[in-house]
Amino acid sequence: MDAQYTQHLSARGIHVWRGDRHVLKGVDLDASPGEVVHVAGPNGTGKTTLLRVLAGLLPAEGGEVYWRGRSIRRDRDEYNAELAYLGHENALKGDLTAFENLHYGVGVRRDLSGTEIESTLDHLGILRCRDLPARVLSAGQRRRLAMSRILLLGATLWILDEPFTNLDVAGVGLFSTLIGDHAAAGGMALLAAHQGLDIPGIQPRLAELD
Repeated sequence: MDAQYTQHLSARGIHVWRGDRHVLKGVDLDASPGEVVHVAGPNGTGKTTLLRVLAGLLPAEGGEVYWRGRSIRRDRDEYNAELAYLGHENALKGDLTAFENLHYGVGVRRDLSGTEIESTLDHLGILRCRDLPARVLSAGQRRRLAMSRILLLGATLWILDEPFTNLDVAGVGLFSTLIGDHAAAGGMALLAAHQGLDIPGIQPRLAELD
């Protein structure tokens, strides 16, 4: 395979149309272990669309996404096993408690203990919400719960779409630290964010769309 595809995540020549609008025009992107890639650009430039393509949630009309040198269309199960995606929506079940959301949401991917769930809730500052239905949580608490799921999945690649939405200053700092720790441990994170990033110990690489 050509050396241009040997990064752990590579996108080449990604094209997406929305009706008559050409949203993504031949986008290339790479990410390697230890990197945080900041996907930036004005509203309407296709940041969310690109992340959904990279996550395998949206087909591209042109181009290809590769994971460890192989098309994600060929090895979807392997790719999904190493991917954790956080979109604009938190993907929580409103009638399930915080604990149950993690138990069922992560349990389909791997075995985990109640102690592990509680430790993660505590780390995210929402252990007191353990037995509360997700629908009664504040927007910030729901975002923290969704990030708890990302942590518990244990995935190598994080794709995060506006992860700081609805967070206070402390929450932004916590999420930034978690992202930095993930990259420092050899993981990868791609995220779209309107604001500049301050990731402890990591200089994010900018991938700007226009």
